[in-house]
Amino acid sequence: MGGPVRRGPGVVGESGGMPTSAADLLSAAYNDADRTIDLRRRLHRRPEIGLQLPQTQAMVLEAFGDLPVEITTGKTTSSVVGVLRGARPGPTYLLRADMDALQVYEDTGLPFASEVPGAMHACGHDTHVAMLLGAARLLAERRDEIAGQVVFMLQPGEEGLHGARYMLEEGLLDVVPGAPVSGAFAMHTISTMPSGSINVRPGPTMAAADQWRMTVQGRGGHASMPHTAADPVPVAAEIVLALQSMVTRRVDVFDPAVVTVAHIAAGSRDNVIPEIAFLEGTIRTLSAERRTDVVTAVQRVATHIAAAHEMTLVFEHLAGYPVTVNDPGAAAQVLENARELLGEPAALLMPAPMMGAEDFSYVLEQVPGAMAFLGACPPGVEPETAPANHSNLVVFDEEPLPAGVALYAQMALQNLAG
Repeated sequence: MGGPVRRGPGVVGESGGMPTSAADLLSAAYNDADRTIDLRRRLHRRPEIGLQLPQTQAMVLEAFGDLPVEITTGKTTSSVVGVLRGARPGPTYLLRADMDALQVYEDTGLPFASEVPGAMHACGHDTHVAMLLGAARLLAERRDEIAGQVVFMLQPGEEGLHGARYMLEEGLLDVVPGAPVSGAFAMHTISTMPSGSINVRPGPTMAAADQWRMTVQGRGGHASMPHTAADPVPVAAEIVLALQSMVTRRVDVFDPAVVTVAHIAAGSRDNVIPEIAFLEGTIRTLSAERRTDVVTAVQRVATHIAAAHEMTLVFEHLAGYPVTVNDPGAAAQVLENARELLGEPAALLMPAPMMGAEDFSYVLEQVPGAMAFLGACPPGVEPETAPANHSNLVVFDEEPLPAGVALYAQMALQNLAG
């Protein structure tokens, strides 16, 4: 990792050498809720997009300023890595939050709505950062309970730009020499899940996401004489229908795939047969084997349909995030901690994966861990009808954020108990 290293002043432990109970940890998180929510709202007002988030990074560094945390900033991105060393030697455990916003115009009307036109924290990353910094404060106060190190991973570029991969390439997992990261945990707020619920499952949890593009090469001509041209438009339409049939006829429902054609472009006016038709879309899968198979199948189906009409096809595959796979033991630990902190009704086993994608998957490919989802449906709204993450109208309930703070801290304390 690059950038300067600094250490803030020490913080006197509050636990007096006794392990902190789940109830005490939750109480401490709620006692600190004003700071957590204030940081969240400041981040929400000033969203930044992509891999370079200078204002966001500055707010994170300010929040770390009075904690005994060694800070490293990224070389290629505005990432921040903090290392909190416990009172005794031991393993290294990672807690992650993503920092980037989306290219969305906010229409929520919130008093702390985005002040940046065309940018919005519509996926809750502002809440993730605020919760992780809250957990850092709780853990700094309990260093005497920690045998090992906590790594705080704050990353840009989660929204399709592979921010986690850049951090891994810069040495994220080896930021503590001699004690590489051996476990990891991340949390994501979801507006369409019951507020205050913790949702997790073992195994595949979020999908791999791949982008594809294809160009059907025909021969242009006059729309009144299609027999003298090679019209790529009906060929493109045939490819769209064939891809839907391919999924339903060739993909095992117990190892599913989604193939979506999201963009088609061809032609310029009503009396001209165009030379080319362009299509692009996404593939979502839940296993590495299915991922490879479906990418190959999309190319094969489209190429052969074009060839049947004496046309050529140029195919491009852009690999996205891999499958997010939760370690079964780590997922069980999340549920256990959720029960201790919040009670049995709040700990929910997800019945099925989400077909969205996450670049925390890169971390989970290398160390065992889990991603869980914190329900944040706003008051007075049913989860089924709440505006979803990525919507210009999405609103996240702030009341359960301290519960997320406590869960972050509890996962680290439990894994570094010594």
